[in-house]
Amino acid sequence: MNKKRIIRSESEWKAILTPDEYNVLRKKGTEPPFKGKYVDNKDIGVYLCAGCGNPLFNSDKKFDSGSGWPSFWTVLSEDSIHLKLDSSLGMVRTEVICSVCGSHLGHVFNDGPKPTGLRYCINSVALKFEKKK
Repeated sequence: MNKKRIIRSESEWKAILTPDEYNVLRKKGTEPPFKGKYVDNKDIGVYLCAGCGNPLFNSDKKFDSGSGWPSFWTVLSEDSIHLKLDSSLGMVRTEVICSVCGSHLGHVFNDGPKPTGLRYCINSVALKFEKKK
């Protein structure tokens, strides 16, 4: 599936995002651990990119990693995200980026549960949740 890219100026992003969303999504910030609204969310539904509404993760793939951020063991679709090497802050990590709007979502690590062994560690502020009706 080929998704249409959304491109906005920084002033457009600032106008549509909250300051916290802008810091994480556009400036690659991180929210404090255990403070995000979706860390303990157990509702059934789909997590979307807060910047553009791109569907990213199903709730049945979410798990409690103990990290303080919502964690998922797989993405909704491989074309939902892009991965990029991130060597900021003196460490080497893999950044998770929305494939539609290019927003920073979090990072993925190789210490997750089976069957993938992955832990997509995502900022709550980078997500919107659509509860299943």
